[in-house]
Amino acid sequence: MPPSRDDPDGHGRASRTPLLEIVVPAHNEERRLPGGLLQLCAKLARMPFASAVIVVDNNSTDRTAEIVTTWPGGDVPVRLVRCATPGKGAAVRAGLLATSAPYVGFCDADMATDLAAIDVALDLLRSGERVVIGSRAHRGSHVENRHSRIREAGAYGFRALARLLVPGVGDTQCGFKFFDGGLAREIAAQLRTSGFAFDVELLARCLARRSRVTEIPVRWRDMPGSRFSPPRHAFGIVLELGRIWLRLRARPRAAGQSAGQSAGQPAWEPPLDPVGYP
Repeated sequence: MPPSRDDPDGHGRASRTPLLEIVVPAHNEERRLPGGLLQLCAKLARMPFASAVIVVDNNSTDRTAEIVTTWPGGDVPVRLVRCATPGKGAAVRAGLLATSAPYVGFCDADMATDLAAIDVALDLLRSGERVVIGSRAHRGSHVENRHSRIREAGAYGFRALARLLVPGVGDTQCGFKFFDGGLAREIAAQLRTSGFAFDVELLARCLARRSRVTEIPVRWRDMPGSRFSPPRHAFGIVLELGRIWLRLRARPRAAGQSAGQSAGQPAWEPPLDPVGYP
């Protein structure tokens, strides 16, 4: 939505209904979050429509929540959602369910993906695509990677397993994904994976709804501070992928739900990899 004649400079956009909401999951991000929010808000403020940011505090023990609640007002509102269930998947789910905009997305607090890709993602969504994700595997991407050989080997093995669940998707784990808002909220309500592999379940459910996943090239930098460790998390991730595989192939069990638990809000399974943050 371009600036109106009554508001030619775009001032007051914070009071308008956002066309786009972006979720930022955060666990103990007091060091990286301020810089990330500055970048994200500056980018969104330059776009010709109203937008908003939702930061999901995932059981942080530092000043993450305080940073959000004291964030200065501006053209891009920033609000806090709290998620007590550990894991990035749980945080993203909570954030997506808190949205109401026609288009939604999520990105990591370190802003490892160049935010110029937001323009491409929104253009595609507005032209009718329903799922647009950043892909480091795209031949047009520029990737600055400082990962160790052990982590690279782990990533290769993960991608091989993920392809069994999301065939045709080259990079399930880039923390830059955008959706039609209605689809995102519907799929988020069905998610049960709380850890590292939640992206795979998210995309697999989109594919099951016959929603094509469109990958776009990105400029991506490997940022310091990653909590992921192949030796510590590999076994849990393989189990998570196995759970996803079984879950997606299981028949709906209307009789197995507890009273008060709707089909749209399944109970979380115990997290096998409660970290899941870059």
